[in-house]
Amino acid sequence: MKETRHLTSIDDLTADELREVIELAATLRTERKTNAHRTALYRQSVAMIFEKPSLRTRVTFETGTNDLGGHAIYLAPADISIGKRESVQDVALNLSRWVHMIVARTFAHSTVTGLAEHASVPVINALSDHEHPCQALAFGQMVLEQRGGFDGEVMAFIGDGNNVAHSMMLFCAKLGVPFILGCPEGYEMDEAVVSRAREIGGDVTITYDPAEAVRDATLIYTDVWASMGQEAETEKRKTLFAPFQVNDELMSHAPSHAIVTHCLPAHRGEEITDSVLDGPQSRAIEEAENRLHAQKAAMLFLLGCR
Repeated sequence: MKETRHLTSIDDLTADELREVIELAATLRTERKTNAHRTALYRQSVAMIFEKPSLRTRVTFETGTNDLGGHAIYLAPADISIGKRESVQDVALNLSRWVHMIVARTFAHSTVTGLAEHASVPVINALSDHEHPCQALAFGQMVLEQRGGFDGEVMAFIGDGNNVAHSMMLFCAKLGVPFILGCPEGYEMDEAVVSRAREIGGDVTITYDPAEAVRDATLIYTDVWASMGQEAETEKRKTLFAPFQVNDELMSHAPSHAIVTHCLPAHRGEEITDSVLDGPQSRAIEEAENRLHAQKAAMLFLLGCR
């Protein structure tokens, strides 16, 4: 019997598989007008469990499923109240009898891993408080398309050592890209994830000097300073993270050919300025577009339809 594959973490894929998925994503982007894969998920259904609001994730997964000939079922927080009205295990067991894939956008990472543990169909982490693998795949596709590959690239993540930082660090570790986190003291990444990235062979540096972080960076990334669920810390974080704003002054310390991106939504004027986000070095919208293609590629890969 074929093993059920999941994407709960970037670490669920090998380096070769990551390359395969992002290369397929790039192909899907160029093929979208002809929609060559329009029947790949014919008569297959994807259950989308959402505990958090979303623009990019919901639209790209629903559109992507439709592009591939499948049917997406959106399950809002009130529809399930997963872990409260019904256990994670029971949700996974029931959905596995009806649908062909589960996409989950949750608060607790344990919800995603619990679904994967009990589901007999693939589970994709569409964001949890610990990782955001779909964003890393979209980022990887953007770099492939913009740079032609990853040789010679250096990534600096400026801001909170959060879920997106975890996935980006693991992605870079798998593909041999040095990764630098520039953050305030006390806001580093989970040490277990850092250890895993280094175990893979990743070159990981953590610095509390944002200018030092971007000095050699060809890929500069940032994210909101307070993620969903951290709203009570917003004002405190604004003060602590102010020196880590990605602005023109910070960019003057980076190589002139560096590109900048953001997972969006952005708090303009906080973690990034309009002049940078809308400037010629920004690739945030290109990466956002690639959420569609990268997620389609991930679905095809996990379902064995590629």
